[in-house]
Amino acid sequence: MTNSIADIAKADCIFVIGSNTTENHPVIALKVKEAVRRGAKLIVADPRYIELVDWAYLWLRQKPGTDLALINGLLHVIIKEELYDKDFIAQRTEGFEQVKLAVEEYTPEKVAEVTGVPAEDIVRAARIYAAGPRSSILYAMGITQHITGTANVIALANLAMACGQIGKEGSGVNPLRGQNNVQGSCDMGGLPNVLPGYQPVTDAEVRQKFAQAWGIPELPERNGLTLMEMMRAAEEGKLKGMYILGENPVLTDPDASHVEKALRSLDFLVVQDIFLTETARLADVVLPGASFAEKEGTFTNTERRVQLVEKAIDPPGEARPDWQIIKEIMERLGYPAPYSSPEEIMAEIARVTPIYAGITYGRLKEKGLQWPVPHPEHPGTPILHKEKFTRGLGQFQAVHYLPPAEEPDEEYPFLFTTGRLLYHYHTVISRKARGLEEICSEPVVEINPDDAARLGIEDGEVVEIVSRRGKVKVKAWVTNRVPPKVVFMSFHFWEAAANFLTIPALDPVAKIPEYKTCAVQVRKVST
Repeated sequence: MTNSIADIAKADCIFVIGSNTTENHPVIALKVKEAVRRGAKLIVADPRYIELVDWAYLWLRQKPGTDLALINGLLHVIIKEELYDKDFIAQRTEGFEQVKLAVEEYTPEKVAEVTGVPAEDIVRAARIYAAGPRSSILYAMGITQHITGTANVIALANLAMACGQIGKEGSGVNPLRGQNNVQGSCDMGGLPNVLPGYQPVTDAEVRQKFAQAWGIPELPERNGLTLMEMMRAAEEGKLKGMYILGENPVLTDPDASHVEKALRSLDFLVVQDIFLTETARLADVVLPGASFAEKEGTFTNTERRVQLVEKAIDPPGEARPDWQIIKEIMERLGYPAPYSSPEEIMAEIARVTPIYAGITYGRLKEKGLQWPVPHPEHPGTPILHKEKFTRGLGQFQAVHYLPPAEEPDEEYPFLFTTGRLLYHYHTVISRKARGLEEICSEPVVEINPDDAARLGIEDGEVVEIVSRRGKVKVKAWVTNRVPPKVVFMSFHFWEAAANFLTIPALDPVAKIPEYKTCAVQVRKVST
């Protein structure tokens, strides 16, 4: 997030797109509601009816997979009506003229044809966002999990920069992370193209710095593989071994039958987790890790806040904190790992990672720090890009709408999309909680009443959802939450794993799969 969670309540306009905030980020949703109570205008862009629609000044019900056309359409109106911030653009950005030219074709009328959103609502939304005076964008995986995911994010950045909604309270482009330490794992180099602190693997000076810090001759100079590239390489026999820590790709990755085949193709699979997950059941070795309450360390949350975690209880049985397991493996592989505590590891992080340079355990004991924290006296950075962007000038980039990789047709006439539920945290943990399991114990597929009537499907009946990759049987929930010709499922349940259906088409830049759109059939199951 460029801004802080508390900052959301100060916004005058909040544009939520690709985020079911009340179910996926309920604490952040409270800040959205606080802003609305204070008088802020909320614009919600979502194909499904979600709770925030009841709080919205305007609901833009776009067709799944058409977000980029919608965002470019908003910018078209803002430019045509000269609602953009001329001073901010002139002083702090470059490339605006290129984008101005690119969005000329995205008239409200044309965008309405693509998205299904009425042209007059596109105009209203653009005017509200541009008027601000403090406008905040919130988005989540409904924006990123498309073949145009990177372009979607760029388009949102274009929108914010055009209106000068960066670097001040109540504004910004604010991605809401899906899990509690996604931000922290990315910060620490859990990506194939960067070392800790987003320092590029391809930069010779960066590699030399880390090689010296770690006491090794050199580091590889090429980017690694993304998750889906790893699975493809495993299936092809090019990747022989895999070490999976705290992930359950058998349920969470698209085209799950191919994921399972890829994992079974490995010569050696290690899974480190706190439960015997569907993925762990395929492993040659399972290493029992410790839960958050059984270890100390840090989490970095969605607002870039590094937070200290204190151990409450000892791990059960042979389970150990993850850092201890990794340290012992390093030593058995011949590398002397000179760490005796997470605090020592954090001290090394501070030495080699500029955005964490001023972070120590002593400073984290109060309430955490938001990076960048460039030196020990620095208070942290609640708002990014206040004076200038990291690269100097903000870079506008022209991006264009592309339809989803797989659209409905005669054979597969429904558009299938996935998401999360309030009572479930991904695919494993929540189902171990008896109370949560009692509240939400089985999967359902949401189907519009018109479609259900046409197919002769009653609420609660079992149906079969079929894609070109797999099929699942699941109970139908007949509801207006989804529009006609769209069906929705959560991906939490192994009994009806949504990712047997999803398509492994990738965004060409970030290599994120298109979880949010694919084509399916809906069949009534004969009794």
